[in-house]
Amino acid sequence: MQKPSFDPGLTQKFAGPLRRIINRDGSFNVKRKGITWRDFHPYLHLINMRWPGFLATLFLGYVTVNTLFAAAYYQLPPGQLQGVDAPDGLRRFLDVFFFSSHTLTTVGYGNMAPAGLAANIIASFEALLGVLGFAVATGLLFGRVSRPSARIGFSGNMLVSPYQDGTSLQFRVVNRRVNSIIDLEARVLLMTVNRENGEARRSYTLLRLERERVLFLPLTWTVVHPIDGESPLLGKTAEDLDRLQTEVLILIRGHDDTFNQTVIARYSYRHDEIIWGARFAPAFFVDAEGDLVLELPKVGELAS
Repeated sequence: MQKPSFDPGLTQKFAGPLRRIINRDGSFNVKRKGITWRDFHPYLHLINMRWPGFLATLFLGYVTVNTLFAAAYYQLPPGQLQGVDAPDGLRRFLDVFFFSSHTLTTVGYGNMAPAGLAANIIASFEALLGVLGFAVATGLLFGRVSRPSARIGFSGNMLVSPYQDGTSLQFRVVNRRVNSIIDLEARVLLMTVNRENGEARRSYTLLRLERERVLFLPLTWTVVHPIDGESPLLGKTAEDLDRLQTEVLILIRGHDDTFNQTVIARYSYRHDEIIWGARFAPAFFVDAEGDLVLELPKVGELAS
């Protein structure tokens, strides 16, 4: 018997052809409007942004703060900064810029130093800002590198494949990194677009799996949904799934033994990413020494 549809938090409303619900990177295909500055969280933004952007942001912030304080030092009258005696304006600005850098980082080489009251006040404030700023930057860096480093890989396609005396819907997952993930759980949701009373609505059905959990993931895990009498896919064809704009939503949850934290991966396959009548090729073998060798490029490879 087919389980009743429910809304997993993605709404049942349907207003026309949609892109996939879950993008390839695991993010939801949802745009937010009306965000104000109160809703923006700099820490979350910096933690989640890519490494090149994060490092560029830190560098830009460092240069900007030094430039602003250099401009303040540049406006001071002669004699306020000891050791700054450049013959022209450009050289003097470079001198105060590097003095600002020494002060912000609390290095203090001794070749330049504040001499007047105004210079000492600005330098004291900059030193305090530098200590706090580098503490925040260190916290951000630690937060980024201390996050669970698991990277769950998915096969490029989902298959409708022979299974026992019938067929099944299946896909493969693998841990692409060397850390250990244990106690994995998979949940698979079938999304279709149905018409009720002339209105198109999205419908969700939780698919029963051959195995919902595995204890370890050193190799690959083929997640299998048997297409039997209880399956909503029984009797469906590729054309049916196309007409229903089918998308299979996947949630994988496991425990990262390295960081002692829960890791989560989201993924989806649309109807045009399902291959009918194919099988997965073996993705690992036993070498001459008796060790299992996992070949990551073959996780989604099909048998010939």
